[in-house]
This record gives sequence, structure tokens and C-alpha cells, in this order.
Amino acid sequence: MTPRPLALALGLALACTLPAQAADKDEKAKWDVQKAHAKGKTVRFSTDEGTWLDLDLSPDGRRIVFSMLGDIYELPVAGGQAKRLTSGPAWDIQPRFSPDGTEVAFTSDRGGGNNLWRMKADGSGATQVSKEDFRLLNSPSWTPDGQYLIGRKHFTSGRSLGAGELWMFHRDGGSGLQLTERKNDQQDLGEPAVSADGRYVYYSEDISPGGMFQYNRNVHGTIYAIKRLDRETGETETVVAGAGGAVRPQPSPDGKQLAFVKRVRDKSVLHVIDLDSGFVRPVWDGLSHDQQEAWAIFGPYPGFDWTPDSKAVVLWAQGKLWQVDMASGKASNIPFTAQVEQSVLPALRFEQDIEGDSFAPKMIRDVATSPDGKTLVFHAVGQLWTKSLPNGQPRRLTNDDSRFEYQPSFSRDGRKLLFTTWSDEAMGAIHELDLASGQSRKLSTEPGFYYGPRYSPDGSRVVYSRQGGGGLTGSLWSGSRGIFVMPAAGGEAIEIAGNGADPQFSADGERVYFLTGGGLEKKLMSAGLHGEQPREVFSLKYVDHVAISPDGKSVAFTELFNGYVAPLPATGGSIELNKDTKALPVTALGTDMGSYLHWGADSKSVHWMVGDRYHSRALAAGKADAGVPVGLRIDSDQPDDSFALVGGRVVTMRDADNRQEVIEDGVVVVRGNRIVAVGKRGDVAIPAGARAVDVAGKTVFPGIVDVHAHAAHFGQGVVPQNNWAYAANLAFGITTMHDPSATTEFVFSQSELVKAGKMVGPRVFSTGTILYGADGDFKAEVDSLDDARSHLRRMQANGAFSVKSYNQPRRDQRQQINQAARELGMLVVEEGGSTFQHNMTMMVDGVTGIEHNIPVAPLYRDVVELWRHTQVGNTPTLVVNYGGLNGEYYWYAKDNLWENERLNRFFPKGSLDENTIRRQGGPEWDYYHVEVAKAAKVLRDAGVPILVGGHGQMQGLAPHWEIWSLNQGGFTPFEALRAATIDGAGYLGLDAEIGSIETGKRADLVVVDGNPLEDIRRSDDTAMVMVNGRLFNAADLSEIGGKQRPAPEFFWQRGGAGVPTGVHYGPTVPCHCPKSDPHGH
Repeated sequence: MTPRPLALALGLALACTLPAQAADKDEKAKWDVQKAHAKGKTVRFSTDEGTWLDLDLSPDGRRIVFSMLGDIYELPVAGGQAKRLTSGPAWDIQPRFSPDGTEVAFTSDRGGGNNLWRMKADGSGATQVSKEDFRLLNSPSWTPDGQYLIGRKHFTSGRSLGAGELWMFHRDGGSGLQLTERKNDQQDLGEPAVSADGRYVYYSEDISPGGMFQYNRNVHGTIYAIKRLDRETGETETVVAGAGGAVRPQPSPDGKQLAFVKRVRDKSVLHVIDLDSGFVRPVWDGLSHDQQEAWAIFGPYPGFDWTPDSKAVVLWAQGKLWQVDMASGKASNIPFTAQVEQSVLPALRFEQDIEGDSFAPKMIRDVATSPDGKTLVFHAVGQLWTKSLPNGQPRRLTNDDSRFEYQPSFSRDGRKLLFTTWSDEAMGAIHELDLASGQSRKLSTEPGFYYGPRYSPDGSRVVYSRQGGGGLTGSLWSGSRGIFVMPAAGGEAIEIAGNGADPQFSADGERVYFLTGGGLEKKLMSAGLHGEQPREVFSLKYVDHVAISPDGKSVAFTELFNGYVAPLPATGGSIELNKDTKALPVTALGTDMGSYLHWGADSKSVHWMVGDRYHSRALAAGKADAGVPVGLRIDSDQPDDSFALVGGRVVTMRDADNRQEVIEDGVVVVRGNRIVAVGKRGDVAIPAGARAVDVAGKTVFPGIVDVHAHAAHFGQGVVPQNNWAYAANLAFGITTMHDPSATTEFVFSQSELVKAGKMVGPRVFSTGTILYGADGDFKAEVDSLDDARSHLRRMQANGAFSVKSYNQPRRDQRQQINQAARELGMLVVEEGGSTFQHNMTMMVDGVTGIEHNIPVAPLYRDVVELWRHTQVGNTPTLVVNYGGLNGEYYWYAKDNLWENERLNRFFPKGSLDENTIRRQGGPEWDYYHVEVAKAAKVLRDAGVPILVGGHGQMQGLAPHWEIWSLNQGGFTPFEALRAATIDGAGYLGLDAEIGSIETGKRADLVVVDGNPLEDIRRSDDTAMVMVNGRLFNAADLSEIGGKQRPAPEFFWQRGGAGVPTGVHYGPTVPCHCPKSDPHGH
């Protein structure tokens, strides 16, 4: 079980008065996705090609309607000038003519999120049919009587990009009727098409084994099959299935045939089946790459249609429109020209600061208030601190720097304090501190992972939880887990539950409350002091933290980042606890609720943190106080050495948009943490006292900026003193990591340790916990601009300058997040989850950048021309690209990674062997990441920033795989290195400080053997790496000069465990769920 330290729940702003709630509802109602929420511009151009165009043919066969870049166009079937039927920022796609040709159904987000709409065939009179605001709809298909639309309803939960169900809606509205039922939230179903007689609904369904998240699946087996639902009997049967799958079913008007798409080796091929005999034959292999391997919630191939005579189909492929004769397979181009007019908002780009001589820690965690309310004890930068309230200066609780300190808890009389410690060598322990004498003693008798120690009310006992280890700490001493009670004076501990977390005594000290379960199935349990009479107290879904008041009469809890208080009745049974319960009065705690919620000793007040501000609220008061700043400042790590790197090839990345500066026989002079001189030998004076480092024959370039780095940041509880994932990245030359999905507490705790010089690693920046829109107990509900502002204020308070909007289903929600970010000066790195249409709306709405690749490749003039008029970047993460076989697998297959000396030094050997010796691969044509890289090259040549993100697939090495993959797609070695350095720094707003080798910038550099400008594969041959002016030997990360720190030692080098835990990094272990496996990716 993942450790759950006390009061880990996060909270944020909520409206707690009726007028505020009414204002939020009014604001939500007034939000218009078509309104310009910032000053943007209109982009106009003409194109004769398009990307991923859904189309339909009028019943008389004379007109085509198609969607491109969110607008619907009409075109004569013979081709020509397309007429735009819809326009504006709303994203209108998937047009379908009504059976009589007088109307067009389509999918649109003009109401805030995707729903089914219809309009007259001339584009007028748009009417919303479905009105969902969470389980959104797409892919309309008419019934032959023109009275109903059948569409796909979208479902997500947990780590899910969604699955579909078919629902039928009357043309005049209603809540709809369910036709099919999803089997889980991962395997998709969609692309409905109704037979001409109206009896059958054909659709595609993922029938592959299992229901787990995968970036791509084996399309050469069977992923999708085509099924049909009999609307008379309700029975379902499979029509087409087999190797290569079957998607995008389209029955012919005469009811005799069904056209569909399947994969045949490296081609997507149009097929047809005779419905009577079942005979299947290929028709045309000129289709574009289908999306069976990815999540394709709008369908794995764009919609197409038959001609009225059932002899041909009209479809999109290769950027063009085609009519394909179904007998001969002959394809004829339907030429078109379309005038594009689309509005784009300015990208969210703001310059960021790097800490100066000191910084104020924002990740204040593990907070305890003394019983008299006069003292605050908290954890920051690895240690516990004490502060006299309200205005005292923080000071260290102990002077022991050999360990990290966590989770303080006062005795009821305020004389003693419990806390836990962690050191990589000695592991975890529980300690008791006498506050008067300053004497401490260790209560635990063996190493382990100890969490949440609490005194009983009379101080005679201590309760705590023991948990297992993980991928950063190892898993020794993990066998004994659960909830334990021991005498405070010392003695044998009694296990009262075999699992659980966050223990706390009842008011009389005779029972213990504790949490069990996880995700959406949690419980608050209680048991006697010997484990007797276990009882379920609360059933919890979205609630993620519960604190019982000292008098046992009330409960404080956090739910979806909001805080509440309710009575605690004794019923003898379980109560479902949530903010919406009608059984009990529930009070919202205030505006800008925060983390580490806990009670005052009088049971009449509660306290919490918002970043570095300590807040309190008396329950009798109408609102919380304004908060007290912790006031802690920590010295930044400041080296005082001077270095001169002499004789190497220096690739500066200075003014990289206009020149490719390479200084042969160069000199780079560093003083402290700044570069003070760069030039040729003889032109640059080497200061007296500087340490000269001979780098002749080597290449020096700026430290790599990994803008999508999942570096072991999903977790809770203790962090190691030596983080092997950080070490691996630094040893491979990554000097800056930006993690766009992490556990807030875990990532910012470690980021601040690096800033203070207490942990060796790259610079670490992060979004913290993602703003997750799918179902889960950490989802971020955004129903108004104020909701978005509160979420972003919460993240900014904890140290984030960026946020990641992920799986927010509605476009209005995503726009509200963007607007809040614009107001707060924050970046928004958004992920479309393998969905081309979502990616496009994110681009025009002005996010900072789109994370992961656009699943469609190649991209045509419509997309490239529009995108180049924005400043929106793209981090394609080719190592886990959507739409086909990952780049990661290519590099696993090509290299003997188990022989890599640096990986063997910085990676748990067992996991390395497990993931590298037997490898998955395919022929060269099956690696889709190369096609994606080619599309990225086209975007970069048009001026779109392309960045490097290793996604944590193989710590340290994955960013190089990304660099090499860009080179495979046509990037020159210089361009690939630029993407990994100055372009990444610019993307994060840090290019004034890092990303290039020039005077005045921070000294972040890499020294590699050989010349990566001639052979890009030399980029990972790191000899030395410098971060913030500290120089390390890349072979073992021993420090050269400075503190002369020895090579770090990691848990597996001190001895293995019988059952290793959580060391499975790569290949492709995806997770963006902060409360699931903390070591997934």
C-alpha cells in the first residue's frame, strides 16, 4: 500500500455562501466558448488539402459536406471551391446529412462541450440535440426516418482516455436512450452507422484482451471488430473481426454491403464485405494511417459515405478527397479549395525566475499545532521547524542533518512531540522529543517505513502505521505492515489491523480510527486497542482525508480539494460521508481551503496550510483568517569555485534561431553558478585560481532541458536522500526537468531539497498534481472561472508556475483554466489524450504547449499553416507516441541496454535486466514514431516550437532517445540538440537563465566524448556534467571540486530485498494518477 502521511489531502477555494454559489452558476451560464477571452487574431488562408476530414454525401449524391479545422464546408461532388457553412471559434466536426438532405447533424462544442447538433443544410438554424455536460457525445448518425440521432457517449475514470456507449436522441432533444453498454472505461466503442432500413446499428468495438491503459496495441492482431445491434430484437452480433481489426463501418444504401477500414501490415486499407455471404475483399490501399492503436474517441478513421447507387464511396485520405469505385478499386481525386478563417489566442508564455541567493520554501508539509495554539511545527526542505505563532522566526527543531524529519504530533499536554525520521542507510524510525529538556529517544525498535504516529489522549500509548517501501527507497523491512499500538514508555507493539493509514485515537483512547482502501473505495474503520471489534465508521468515495476532533464529536474532511466539517454521530453502522450528504449538516470551511487539515485541541477550530501560509478558522466564525506566513528562508546552493573548460568544441545555442554557433578549441569560464566568459582559446582569459579542465576532443553544449520528465514523482511519504532517478538523469546530461504530472507534495519537496543543495540532481520544476477531469478522488472540478482560479492559486502557492489540464472533458473548462493562467502568469501544458480534435482546440485557445504527439501524421497545410501563426509548442514524446509503435521500443530493440555502464551504475539492475534483455520490436516500417517525427519536423520548419520530453521511460536515457528520434524524422543534429536545450528553456520561460552557453547565464553544461553534430548518437556519451556551477564526473556523479561529494550510494547497492517494490521504470509504465502506483508513468 502506498504510504499516506497524515493530512496529505489538498484543498482549495470553494464558495460557501448562497450568493457566491449563485454567482458561480451565473458565471458558468455566461461563459461562451466562442467569445474571445483574450486579445487574439484571425488567421486567413486558402488550402487545397486538409488533415483528418470527416465527410458525408447528400442523399442525391450531388453535395459533399466535410469538416476541417472546426468548420463545416459544402462542396460539389465533382470538386471545386468549398463553401463554409459554419464558422467561429466553436469546433464543428463530423457532419452527416439527414435522410432527406435538408439538414446536417454534427458534433460541436459551441455549448461548452461536445454534443450532438443539427442545422439546416445551408448552415443556418443550429439546434442542440443532446445536452450532456460530463459524459459528452460525438459521431452522430441519423435513423432513416430522420427522427433520431445515434451518437457515442464518452466515459472516463481513473487512468482512462475513455470508452464509449451508443445512445439515441430524438431530434427535438431529451435525455436519450442507451443502446449499448461499455464493458469498462478503457476499451472503446463508437462510429455508429444505421442501415438503410433502420433495423441495424453498425459500430466498431475494441475487443482486445484486458482493460488496462496502453499507449499502443498490436494492430496486427485484433483490436477492433465491427458489430451490429438489431433494433428489433436487441441482439448484437459480430460482423467483421480478425487480424488488422475493422473500423469505420458504413453500410451501403442498398443494404447489401458494408465498407470498412482495416490494417494490412503497413497500410490502412478500404475493405468491403458482402453481408449475405460474409465475403470480404480489399478495395483500395491508399488510405491514411488509421488510429486503431491510439485512443480515438471520435473514431479510428474519419467518416465517409457511399454514393446513392452503392457503387462507390467518397472519403478522405492523404490530405485529399477521393471517390473510390468499389468494384475496381480505382480512386479519383475530388479537388477542392477551401478558405480557412479561424481565430487564435496568444499562447500562455511568461518569463520565470530561478531562485537567487535564498528562497522561501513553499512546500510546507506535515504541520502540527501545539495544544495551546501558540506553536507551529512543520516540515520544510527535509527538516522539522518550529515557529512561535503568529510572528516568530522559524528555527530548527533539532540539529541533526544526517536524516530527514517528518510528521510531528504533539501530546495532549504539549510537553512532548512525536516525529518520524528517514535516512537512506538507517531507514525510518519514530522518535519522541521532550520539548522542555530537548532530549529525544527512539521509540521504534527496528528499521521500517513509519507514518502518522499519534499519542493517546492520556499520553500512555502511541499509534502508528507501517507501510512498504518503493522504487526510490527499496523495500527492506516492509514485511510488517498495518496499524500498531505501543506503550509510549516503550515496549512491544500490538498490531490492530493488517493494513491502514492515518491512525488516530478515539476521544476516550479506547479505540483507533484508521483509513483503508484507496481510489473511490475507501473506508474509515475503527478497532479496539488489541484489534478487537473492528467497525466501519464511514464509507468514502471522493473524501481523501478524515480528522476526528479531539472531543470525538465532529469530523473534518477534505473532498476534491475542498474542506468540510460535519458532526460525528454514533449509529453503530457505517455512514456515507461526503460534502453532499443530506443526512448530516455539512459546513464548508472557507475560501481558499488548503492542505494538512487538522483540529485545534479545543475541538472548536481547525488549521491548514496553503503553500507557505498557515490558516485557522474557529468554527463559530464566518470565515477563515487571512493566514500567517511561515516566514522561512533557506540559502540556495551557491558554489564558490571557478572553472575553465578548455579546448573543446562549444555548441553555444546562442541566437539559435538565426545561426548555428560552434566554437572550435573553445573556452568556457564559470565563476560560482554563472558563465562569465565564452570564446576561442586565446581570446578568453582564464582567471587566476580557476580550475582548468581539459576537454580537448570533446563537445560542450548546454544542459539538456527535459520538459516532460516523469522522474519518480508519483508518491507520498518519505523521500530518499539520494534519488537514483535524479542521479541517472544528471549523469546523462539532463540538468533541468519539468514534470507535467506529479504528486504535489512529493515533487516540490524534492525540488526544494535540490535548490538548497541537500539533494543532488537536475533543477526540478513541475505542475504538481494534474487538473484531472475524469472521474477519481483527485479530479479537479472546474465549473466556473472562479473554480479554475482557485485550482491555479493552490498550485502556484505550492511552487508551480505551470499546470497541466488533463482529460477536462469540456472546452469551456479548458478555456477557464487558460484564462485563470493568463491572469496569474502561469503556463498551461495541456494533453489531448491522443485526440486530434482536442489538440486542435487547445492550439487555437492558446495553451503554452501540447504534451504528447498529435496522433495524426503527416499533418497537412491546414494544420501547419494555422499552427505557425501561434506560439504554441509541442512536446511529441516520441518514446511513447500515440498512434503506433513507440520510439521507446525501437531503441530497446537496437541497443544492448543491459550492457550500458551508466545504466548499470544508476539503475536497479533487476529492473534493468527485466526490461532490456528480452525486447519487443518490429520491422522498420512498423515504427510510427518516425512518421510522427517527420510531422514534427514540418511543424518546426514552419516555426512551431518542438521540445524534448523523455517521459521517464528510461531515466536519463529517454531524453536522448527523443533527440535521436527527432533526427530520424529529419531534424539535423543541431536542430535536435536545440530542441533539447534553448527551445526547451524558452518553452518554460527560463531562456533568460538557462538553455545556452553565454555570459551571464546559469552554468548548466554537458561535456560529451565525440561530436554529436556529426553523430547524434554521441549525445549521451557524457564525460562530465555541470548544473548550477557544480561539476560532476558523469561516470559515478562524484563532485569535482566544490563540496567534493563522493559518488552516491543507492538502496540496491546496500543489499536487495526478497520482494522488490516499485522499481519497474519502463518500458511504458503509464500513470498520471497521483494516488495510484506512485512509481508508474
